[in-house]
Amino acid sequence: MQARDEVLITAAELARLIETGDPPAILDVRWRLDEPDGRAAYLDGHLPGAVYVSLEDELSDHTVAGRGRHPLPSGRSVEAAARRWGIRHDDAIVVYDDWNRAGSARAWWVLTAAGLRNVRILDGGLSAWRSAGHRIETEPVNPAPGNVTVPQDDLYNGDRPTLTAEQTGEVTLLDARAPERFRGDVEPLDPVAGHIPGAKNLPSGAVLSEAGTFIGPGALDRLLSDRGIDGRVGVYCGSGVTAAITIAALAATGRQAALYPGSWSEWCSDPARPVGRGPE
Repeated sequence: MQARDEVLITAAELARLIETGDPPAILDVRWRLDEPDGRAAYLDGHLPGAVYVSLEDELSDHTVAGRGRHPLPSGRSVEAAARRWGIRHDDAIVVYDDWNRAGSARAWWVLTAAGLRNVRILDGGLSAWRSAGHRIETEPVNPAPGNVTVPQDDLYNGDRPTLTAEQTGEVTLLDARAPERFRGDVEPLDPVAGHIPGAKNLPSGAVLSEAGTFIGPGALDRLLSDRGIDGRVGVYCGSGVTAAITIAALAATGRQAALYPGSWSEWCSDPARPVGRGPE
């Protein structure tokens, strides 16, 4: 299986799996900055059999202090949530969203970091599914409890590489936020504007096509080459959510990148840390 097929699934392939009567577990991870609770959107229409997943409540742990706006959950809490979603041993899992792959990439990162292997992102998200004319349901799905076991408990040291604030200088660091936030022109969410000194700006939106699908390896190679990016790579954003889009794009071309989970929201919370402003 090619790297892209290990990370992504097309709407056509997912529709075929559903039609065979042996579909994967499908998780609807609606989340966006201006509307973090996606349940209403889920009830307005979702993929057949999809279970709603809350990024805020189930893919983050807001009781953790000092690790940014979206601290990683524990493996035990991921396991409990996955069982609520009806995930069983050896289930294939497909995650999707309706906004720039943010929710699905976060779910993909969290679940694979927790040790679940067969997790794929619906390439193009809900819009790709709708555009292909596939069926939409509105009734909520309440599955029977699953029995999946999550191997990893500490996702900060799980099956996907992570960085601490102190380790960010050991890699080529990519900032996945919009250019104006990187430069420090504006900062709508965190108390300090700017970026981690030495980081290069590669907005997460740049790794997606206009249709919201992940770009191919050639286009990604050009983005990396234009920015002089090579060697070990780390990625951060505002709070570790949209950085997962870039990490998934890299993984789909066979590249591994580390996540700085706390990202800018953790970095800027310590006034002793330096702040970069302006272009690279």
